[in-house]
Amino acid sequence: MTILNGKADSATLGYLGRALSLELSAVQLYSTQAKLVESWGLTKVARKLSEEAGEELEHANRIIGRMLALGVAPNASQLRPVRLGHNVQELLQYDHAFENELIVLYGNAVKHCISLADHDNRMFFEQLHAEERAHAEGLSRWLQQLEDSNIASIT
Repeated sequence: MTILNGKADSATLGYLGRALSLELSAVQLYSTQAKLVESWGLTKVARKLSEEAGEELEHANRIIGRMLALGVAPNASQLRPVRLGHNVQELLQYDHAFENELIVLYGNAVKHCISLADHDNRMFFEQLHAEERAHAEGLSRWLQQLEDSNIASIT
């Protein structure tokens, strides 16, 4: 990460860097899964996964904006390899675990910002935390629906 100007807490910048890497990994994950399930003929599922990719890209863009506002040049250091499954349920189980990792990261970032009395960054991370929790809850509902109906469709 290259500091352009200004001064920002290094741990907060570390959280932002990890968040950017994970959000871009999520874009790659959901986009790849959308193409995979589309090849299986599951167009509604593909559309939903593409929407998820778009939401994660929006998160990445917000993180980039935050980093620039703090005077740091964004640098996603590592993208996660995409893990694929043999059915929609396997994909969603992996996605749920991935979302939970983001939830933990954002929760820790919020705690760190509270310890510094850094209100602005706390609010930024709290918003992302809430959005990722909503994603995870949606995936949980979708998984439950699949378990209840044993089909790969969205209602």
